[in-house]
Amino acid sequence: MNTLESLSQAVLSGRRKDAAALTNQALEEGIAPKEIVDKALVPAMGEVGEKFKRNEIFVPEMLVAARAMKEAMGILEPKLVAAGIKPEYTAVIGTVQGDLHDIGKNLVAVMWKGANFNVIDLGTNVPPQAFVDAIKEHKPQLVGLSALLTTTMPAMVETTRAIRSSGLPPVKIIVGGAPITQQFADEIGADGYAPDAGSAVDRARELVGAA
Repeated sequence: MNTLESLSQAVLSGRRKDAAALTNQALEEGIAPKEIVDKALVPAMGEVGEKFKRNEIFVPEMLVAARAMKEAMGILEPKLVAAGIKPEYTAVIGTVQGDLHDIGKNLVAVMWKGANFNVIDLGTNVPPQAFVDAIKEHKPQLVGLSALLTTTMPAMVETTRAIRSSGLPPVKIIVGGAPITQQFADEIGADGYAPDAGSAVDRARELVGAA
């Protein structure tokens, strides 16, 4: 098994220290940072998403894999920036106003990063105008709205409405969270719905035309 394959396995298994060590080893071997991302980290997180969708792993395993990937990306990101290499797509994500839950949103953010998106994470309890301001500043192709409480679903409606009426260039909106359904996404005019973090990657890639 070569270094990139070993790195992929370390991320899949959630071995953070190994992921960091193997990332440094790959760099020492002269492998370009972008190649490490494209050939080790992206495939690893893709497999994590697929395993999750098949119920072969669950949220705790996803979280440890995500942390291992973050260890590797922490080493690679400064080198990618220095080389002028940027992800092809940008996404803004946040949990809507009134909702402080972030595990699902954090998982989606990490999975998107693993799929080579530049992710702007606005955190939790995000008012509609903050999403609009972030779209204006970062010019994303994709916006992700998360809600875990039925009581905050109206905030998702308001946020979608604020984005659509902002006069900014069109952006794809994807929604998700425990109470959210495809029907609700259709009703509020969202472009996509994802029931889990693994599906959120596939849907995001479809929406930006990368699938």
